[in-house]
Amino acid sequence: MKIYTKTGDKGLTSLIGGTRVPKFHLRIECYGTVDELNSYIGLIMCQDIEVHHQKILKEIQDRLFTVGASLAADPEKSRMKIPDLHESDINLLEQEIDNMNETLPELKHFVLPGGTTVVSYCHIARCICRRAERLTVHLASDSFVDEKMTVYLNRLSDYLFVLARKLNSEAKTEENIWIPRL
Repeated sequence: MKIYTKTGDKGLTSLIGGTRVPKFHLRIECYGTVDELNSYIGLIMCQDIEVHHQKILKEIQDRLFTVGASLAADPEKSRMKIPDLHESDINLLEQEIDNMNETLPELKHFVLPGGTTVVSYCHIARCICRRAERLTVHLASDSFVDEKMTVYLNRLSDYLFVLARKLNSEAKTEENIWIPRL
């Protein structure tokens, strides 16, 4: 099987279910941004970080494929069985956030991206995640989107922020805090 089909050469692509839409369609922007996020999660995962973090990030990648598949499906036409997100997926992120926060100092300032390279990757992923969430909320205003997806993306951005703080702490690197110039 060839990897290229030439069916998108005119700027259209197919959703799951067969509907052809322009490649700039909001649904395509949503799952494309989720794919971009997933790539950054992979970049973070292959850095020199604790195995536990790698395991959680691998699970997050799997859930992001679930989100992407759901976003790629035409809610009106797709008959394909697509995996669902579960409340337990959101709960896992919340538990991880709470566990990491137990060992971190209280936030007293805004944190600027930086510290170590992997921490910077976490902040990039967090920003992409927020963009994916904004796009998905926009899509949900016009079309069916499982609410758990927007909640998951919201919680994931929080997780990535706390993971950045945790990785800085584990590297014994001082947080890059914002002290506003007044």
